[in-house]
Amino acid sequence: MSEKQELNYDVIILGSGPAGFSAGIYAARGALKTAILDINMFGGQPSNYLEIENYPGFSLIGGFELMEKFEEHADKFGVEKFPMVEIQRISLNGEIKEIETIDSLFKAKSVIIATGAQSKKLGIKGEEEFKGRGVSYCAVCDGAFYKDKTVAVIGGGNSALEEAVYLTKFAKKVYVIHRRDEFRADKIVQERAKSNEKIEFVLNAVPIEIQGTNTVEKIILNNTQTNQQSVLSVDGVFPYIGLTPNTEMFNGQLRQNSQGFIETDVNMQTSVSGVYAIGDVRNTPLRQVVTAAADGAVAACSAVKFVETKTPVQA
Repeated sequence: MSEKQELNYDVIILGSGPAGFSAGIYAARGALKTAILDINMFGGQPSNYLEIENYPGFSLIGGFELMEKFEEHADKFGVEKFPMVEIQRISLNGEIKEIETIDSLFKAKSVIIATGAQSKKLGIKGEEEFKGRGVSYCAVCDGAFYKDKTVAVIGGGNSALEEAVYLTKFAKKVYVIHRRDEFRADKIVQERAKSNEKIEFVLNAVPIEIQGTNTVEKIILNNTQTNQQSVLSVDGVFPYIGLTPNTEMFNGQLRQNSQGFIETDVNMQTSVSGVYAIGDVRNTPLRQVVTAAADGAVAACSAVKFVETKTPVQA
């Protein structure tokens, strides 16, 4: 078995969404030898957003297009990129942090975690069975498969209502199922959804089972007020009930809250010296592209100061 290639950096950023690319830009401008690693293609969650209308400077821009601009900016400053890597081991403790992939051993004085979060599962019967056969967590990815069909969106936040409106471009009817009778979504988002004739709201209801044969055919609901069950005939189910942080690779190595999100201070410093967490993966009151980018800037500047106190990593 051949020995793995050893690659040394001042800072390694795990994740390539807006937080990761922002950190890369600031770290490279701070004269740190910087690399971004991602187990997926670059761009993070925003790459799947059809439109973004709340990122300053762009009244409306496609998510993929915006992330292309982030990547181009990082390229300008010479950030090294490693997409689609298969990480086998991460060691954050110790003066030199190690990230081992199939082919390489990455070493760095500092690590910035920007691994993001993924859609939380409903945890009900039929969800896993019909994943990819009627259960989807990405309306932009799969919406076109539901042309002239009926779908259900589960949730009451911005993502749920925005995706419901998006799905009306294809589906003939969209149910929005929410466990309460009030929404967490911004008022402007609520107004758009409520004014859309293709959307019907099913309130005070929670899904308890997804049923079908080869694909989704119906969803069983339980009324939170009366405890009575009802059946909705649908061709697709899109859960948008929150996020689960992508922290499996380093669980137990740093402090996390009860939901698994990484705890940081105002400098994005985690409980481990030289390790920072940014964006959706950290415990934060707001998860938006603009706040993720801001987190990246703060963490990178913190990493620059940290690295300056250490001896250079030998190339």
